[in-house]
Order: sequence, then C-alpha cells, then structure tokens
Amino acid sequence: MTTDSHTTHDAEHDARNDDLQIWVDGALYHKDEAKVSVYDSGFMLGDGMWEGLRLYDGVWAFFDEHMDRLFGSLKAVSLDPGLSRADILELLNKTAAANGITTDAHCRLMITRGRKAKPFQHPGLSRSGPTVVAIVEHSKPSETVQGKGIRLASVPQVRGLPHSQDAKFNSHSKLNCVIACLQAEQAGADEALMLDPHGFVNTTNACNFFIVRNGEVWTSTGDYCMNGVTRQKVIDLCRANDIPVLEKNFSLYEAYSADEAFLTGTFGAQTPVAEIDGKSIGDGPRPVMQRIRALYKDLIRSHVAERTV
Repeated sequence: MTTDSHTTHDAEHDARNDDLQIWVDGALYHKDEAKVSVYDSGFMLGDGMWEGLRLYDGVWAFFDEHMDRLFGSLKAVSLDPGLSRADILELLNKTAAANGITTDAHCRLMITRGRKAKPFQHPGLSRSGPTVVAIVEHSKPSETVQGKGIRLASVPQVRGLPHSQDAKFNSHSKLNCVIACLQAEQAGADEALMLDPHGFVNTTNACNFFIVRNGEVWTSTGDYCMNGVTRQKVIDLCRANDIPVLEKNFSLYEAYSADEAFLTGTFGAQTPVAEIDGKSIGDGPRPVMQRIRALYKDLIRSHVAERTV
C-alpha cells in the first residue's frame, strides 16, 4: 500500500469518536466495552446483513429506502431481526443521542443470526436470537479525497453471478471485496475497479461507479453490484434534471477515455475519480459531477426539511 493512499471512506479526524457509546442488543456500552461473542455467526461465518446510514440535522437520510434493502435481504436469508422499522429508528436515535450527535454522522447498523451453540456452519445452530449492533460516529468526508479524488486499479477479482452470492446483498461476507481492495493496493492504487463476469465495468470494492462521456452519465446495468441508495438517487436526479443517464454495459476502454468519473455511496455521496490504472480521467473541474453534487445536496436539504416540519 502506498503511503499517500486514500479510501472513499476517509473522514476528517474527530476526537469525540474516542469516547463513543455503542448499541449492542438493547443496551449502550462504551466502545471499549462493546463486545459480541466469538460464537457469533457474524464473526464466525459472515452470516448477517448491515446498512450504512447518514444523519443530517437529526434525520436519517432515506431511512425507508435503507430499510427496504435491509429487510429484503434479511427475508431472503431467513433471518428474523426481531425488530420493526420503528424499533430500528428508535435504537438509532437513542445511540445518536447518547453520543450527543445530531448531524454529520455515519451509522453502521449490523444484524447477524446471533450466537451459535457450536462453532459450525448450519444456521440452525444459531438459537439465541439475532445480534444487533449500531455504531454511530461523528464523521465528515475528507476534503482532500472529495477534492483530489480516488485512484482506481482494475483487478482480477470480479463481481460474481447472482446464484453464487448475489452482490445485491449488503452482507457481512465481504471477502470478495477485501481481496479486490488488496489487489488494487498492490497495484499502487487506492481502491479496486471490479468487472462483472462478462468483463464489463461494474463497481468498486466499496462504492458504485459512474462515468461521464460527452455529457452522458453512464453506470453499470446493476445486475452484478449492490444497487446503492445513493446510486439510485443520482440516477433519479439526472432523469429529473435533463441529464442523460444510461444503465448499460461498458468496457475499460470507455472508462479510460471518459471525461469524468465518480463514485457514489452513503458516506461520501459523490467522490471524484482521479485516475484508473494510472490513466488520468478528465481535465478540469468535472462540471457534470459538480452539478449532480449540487442537486444531491439540495435533495438532502429538502428531504430533511420535509421530516422536521
């Protein structure tokens, strides 16, 4: 890994995060005391689902969309969280309040199948109910990364077919993405640009990927990647504001010669891409991404205002 590398999740340092309260199974614990069992199915097998959410002025942005994805994933793997959407909203708010957090925050909400009776794979060995953890941190995206952008490297590790492990699951099983990230770092980049099983550009190891060519915004078909909430908001904003947007197959050839490239995710919103495989992307102020970024900020403001009336 290069000494000047960055990630899309780089955040400005905030000393308040040294003294956080973490939600674990119905109670709050200081971060030094927040623990789960070594028998937990999430730790042992990666058997669980998670969501990343962002807090703006007391509102969890696009909470309903995040819950749609979470509860859909949990149902697909027969994992009963034992909580309603209202329960989850309440525990998120309690955790934020315990830490004095009202804005510029990021939450990682994790739900696993829970503690296992024996250290083996079968889900029936998880008999104690789910494990639910919420980490809410003071978190503002790094201005350096948001300005200079991320360096990507295309890697051998691909996003697989849905019948192997569907990439639409936001699961704890992230080894595929970890391997891709390691391959990118070994190539001298910050993060990985992953292809689909047919060799088309798909996503990065952490975020959805977009390019801009001749005023058109392109992203993958979404067949082999996490269909991110922010990804969909960007597509919707483009359609509502006469910015041509296509969900389509495209190759590295077309990515290398793009006018702009950027990533989308709950944490960083829109993060510019500076280079792919050592090739600089674009030349100048990234006007299309900057317009989308402004539209997204307006969307967040209106979303927060609607929910605080």
